Amino acid sequence: MADETKPGVPSAPGTGANPAATPQAAPTARPAAPKPPAAPIPDLAGKTTTPASAGGAAAKAARPAAAAAGRDPDDTSPLLTRRAWIGLSWGAFSAASAAALAATGRFMFPNVLNEPPQQFKAGFPNEYGMGVDERWKEKFGIWIVRTPDDLEQHASGFYALITVCTHLGCTPNYLPAENKFKCPCHGSGYRLSGINFEGPTPRPLERARVVLADDGQILVDKSRHFQWELGQWKDPESFLKA
Repeated sequence: MADETKPGVPSAPGTGANPAATPQAAPTARPAAPKPPAAPIPDLAGKTTTPASAGGAAAKAARPAAAAAGRDPDDTSPLLTRRAWIGLSWGAFSAASAAALAATGRFMFPNVLNEPPQQFKAGFPNEYGMGVDERWKEKFGIWIVRTPDDLEQHASGFYALITVCTHLGCTPNYLPAENKFKCPCHGSGYRLSGINFEGPTPRPLERARVVLADDGQILVDKSRHFQWELGQWKDPESFLKA
């Protein structure tokens, strides 16, 4: 008679008396799935990038607008496109080159001062009355004075005074009421003979050469000056007797 198993007491392992109590074998472990290869790092040289959290969506939205504007789709800069920068650079270079060429041309063709001629005919002697004639002051810088008795020549005739103050080169004014020439710059005063008598001017006005031309007109030559302090008013060409 076989041994009976007591109720509640498990059978010994391996006896087969209680199959339900036999321990099951542990499940076999599955091998780990292989990791996917790492994505290559994109080349971002020369491109504008924005953080994915802050501007990624804005960058994506800006790409269609960039393409519509004719720029590189990856160039989402809010400023000028690369094409615009290149055009601006070429424009600046062209402007600088044009300025340099203009300056060179200006250097090759210097200023030419159109000065009045040094000699001119001032009309016939009978066209002048006694005193100061100002008709040639603006154009030639000359006063023609007709006097009954010259300071140096002791005769009646004409002399041509140059309208340049001997102080600092201003142009004096003729004051008929005061019978003198007066410089407006520093107050130098000259008598009708050209002799200085007031103000800071150091010497008299200068005279120009005056002779009678072949046709009988008065010829004034500003290329030759005569100074009183040097005794040059005694020269026959500093005074035209008439």
